[in-house]
Amino acid sequence: MHDAALHSIQALRTLEANATRRLGDEGVLMRRAGQAAWQLLLARWPRAMRILVACGPGNNGGDGYELARLAHGAGRRVMVVRLPAHAPAGGPGAAAAARYMQDGGEVSMFDGTLPGTDVVVDALFGIGLSRAVDGDAADLVEAINAAGLPVLALDCPSGVDAGTGAVPGPAIVATHTIEFLARKAGLGTGAALDHVGSVHLADLGLEGADFADAVPVAEQWVAADLSRLPTRRRDSHKGHNGRVLCVGGDLGHGGAILLAAEAALRGGAGLVDVATRADHLGPLLARTPEAMGHSMDAGIPDKLAALLAGSDVVAVGPGLGQSDWGREAFAAVIAAGRPCVVDADGLNLLAAEAGSADLPADCILTPHPGEAARLLATTTAAVQADRLAAAQRLAGRYRSVVVLKGAGTIVAAPGHTPRLVGAGNPGMAVGGMGDVLCGLVAALRAQGLPSFEAASLGALLHSAAADEAVRSGGERGLLPSDLMPWLRRLGNPCPDVEGPRDA
Repeated sequence: MHDAALHSIQALRTLEANATRRLGDEGVLMRRAGQAAWQLLLARWPRAMRILVACGPGNNGGDGYELARLAHGAGRRVMVVRLPAHAPAGGPGAAAAARYMQDGGEVSMFDGTLPGTDVVVDALFGIGLSRAVDGDAADLVEAINAAGLPVLALDCPSGVDAGTGAVPGPAIVATHTIEFLARKAGLGTGAALDHVGSVHLADLGLEGADFADAVPVAEQWVAADLSRLPTRRRDSHKGHNGRVLCVGGDLGHGGAILLAAEAALRGGAGLVDVATRADHLGPLLARTPEAMGHSMDAGIPDKLAALLAGSDVVAVGPGLGQSDWGREAFAAVIAAGRPCVVDADGLNLLAAEAGSADLPADCILTPHPGEAARLLATTTAAVQADRLAAAQRLAGRYRSVVVLKGAGTIVAAPGHTPRLVGAGNPGMAVGGMGDVLCGLVAALRAQGLPSFEAASLGALLHSAAADEAVRSGGERGLLPSDLMPWLRRLGNPCPDVEGPRDA
């Protein structure tokens, strides 16, 4: 229930308040959280006999005391470690700590070292901290990370901003994270992904009524959502599947536009034209004879005019460069007003014009964080500090669909709830991956999908294909061209299997 919905910290507070009001006991959710976390610990580390629980002063610490009490009652050797300043601050957290100690549980003050243990439970701050961890708390976080032990984080690894995904200082690197109530928007994108490990959800018995006024800020799409891709009519012909024009590939950058063109074909476009430097036509046809190459060394506006008029979607930017050649081609594409996907140097040219270019109404931008920073006239660090907000600002400023690439890709558009792609891997950090995405999204848009759907499904298919390629060969050395066969395999919803028909 509600697994795809991603919430803000404020919405989580609302959920908790609504559920507590319905239950009539502010300790019920804490006891359920402790039970859910204990069950996960047992499932993941059944032989762990020594358990260290690092507890903070708030409700997250209370969740930890509940887990500690259950583990102690099950015969485990349990030690709660806290800082002198982290005495339970009252409410259900203090009650949970009292029950743990009444049952004979032990608590010690952190003195710079950790006792021997098999598993560490992080119950320090959860979602209650949005600033950098500092002082003694930072020392405790760093000691836990340095121990090299399995770590179970309760609700959110301490030091990670669950609302934005930012990690402003020391933060727990968890092996597993168990989220409570509902999924948090920040835990699926940016720096948070290096800290959460495998993520699990325990809704603690929430009911539909508890979600009143708790509106999701985003939704997560996973590989299973590729089933949303439409199937084709039996009487389809190439004209039904759209014509994509790929524009780019200045001298020395021909590979980029070749990758975009091949991805457009593997993404299902019926026809793909490529307008590029004459030097690249031979390699294009040798690699992808299905593409139609067009020389574009001079007279760019005239040569592009007919191609633009006949296209359904334009993919512009891969290998485009920022010389006069690239500027002239980009200007011609934008002036034509065709639906377009803008990537790479197309984005840099747009940023250089301070957004003065009159983008077509149906436009998709696919920036990485550095390009997004240039488009927003800010820094890459600022973009990464709140990727969701940055994607939404870009969508609003340029009145376009935006695919903010990176760990936890985000798709945003005016009037739509953003989507977060729950797929992808570090092997994708190599030149040319964005060119594949550009061609793929253009192909899906050319096949009739609305821009927001084409961008969402294109980003998901791109990342899911990379995951499949990694499973067969590993992350290091993954090439954009390795995705091509997987784009086809994953891009076709599985039809019902039927046996042979009688003649």
